[in-house]
Amino acid sequence: MTRNILLAGSTGLIGRIVCQQLVERPDVSLISLVRNGSTAFGYPIDFERLCVAPEAALRPVAPSVVDVAISCLGTTMRTAGSQPAMFRVDHDYVLALAKGAKALGARQFILVSSVGAGGTGFYLKTKGAIEQAVALLGFVRIDIIRPGFLLGQRDETRVLEAVAQHVLAALSPILPRRLSRYGVITANTVAEAIVQFAGKTPPEHQVYEHVDLQRLSRQCN
Repeated sequence: MTRNILLAGSTGLIGRIVCQQLVERPDVSLISLVRNGSTAFGYPIDFERLCVAPEAALRPVAPSVVDVAISCLGTTMRTAGSQPAMFRVDHDYVLALAKGAKALGARQFILVSSVGAGGTGFYLKTKGAIEQAVALLGFVRIDIIRPGFLLGQRDETRVLEAVAQHVLAALSPILPRRLSRYGVITANTVAEAIVQFAGKTPPEHQVYEHVDLQRLSRQCN
């Protein structure tokens, strides 16, 4: 049985790999959403319109019924330019996607969040807020992905993040258990977990962190 899957954020580090893996699956019909004006392959969509009328904005590009929606959307303060602009992408766009997918029949929503979501600081508070907002929409199944520091080839250069990755990569094997969720994890590992979750039917609301994602990756390989 073919599952119709909506994916937003396929130009990012994790989303790009998720897109590549799902496209190869014969049991998946993938609708990859990209911003209007983007040079990336996919179905162009106006995310601002999506925020105003989620279902109406998705209907021209989505099938009549959606089974699963995946959000790998996310930006940085540097790219967004301000806190409101970052919140617009990491919260408002994601919530609009979830609302639109739910209106089109999606039973499952997979959300890439962050380790420490809901903690202190603007970024973590934003991640916590979108997790809570999605949880209130009534999906049968929600999978929240909270990776630590990501390793992978990005299109943009993030010097400080790259330094932190190398430091944490060296420290990860000796981190105490209570800090292990902050360890370095590859984008491939996270993407593999997402692909495994897509289409799962048991009703539940689960949060997956570093240890869970690593375990799932070992099972996959």
